Amino acid sequence: MLRIQRAIIGNRVVFMLSGRIEAQHIPELQALMNAEEQGITLDLKEVNLVDRDTVRFLAWCEAAGVEIDNCLGYIREWIRRGTDGE
Repeated sequence: MLRIQRAIIGNRVVFMLSGRIEAQHIPELQALMNAEEQGITLDLKEVNLVDRDTVRFLAWCEAAGVEIDNCLGYIREWIRRGTDGE
C-alpha cells in the first residue's frame, strides 16, 4: 500500500511517500506530478519497498529534474544503475 502526502516547502511541491511503491501506483503518482507547475521533490523517507518498474520510474524522474530525497541506500544504488539490481 502506498500513501501520498503533498506539501509545499519553499518553491517546491514535496510528495511524501510511505509504504510500498509498485507499478500500479506509477500512473497515479505521475498524474499528481504532471498537475504541478513548480519543482517537485519525492521524499522516500518512509518507503520500504519498490519494484523494478518503480526503480525505472524514479530514474526517469531524476533525469527529468525531480529531486529524490531520503532514499534508502539500496534503492539509490538501483536508481543509479537504472535497474533493480537483477
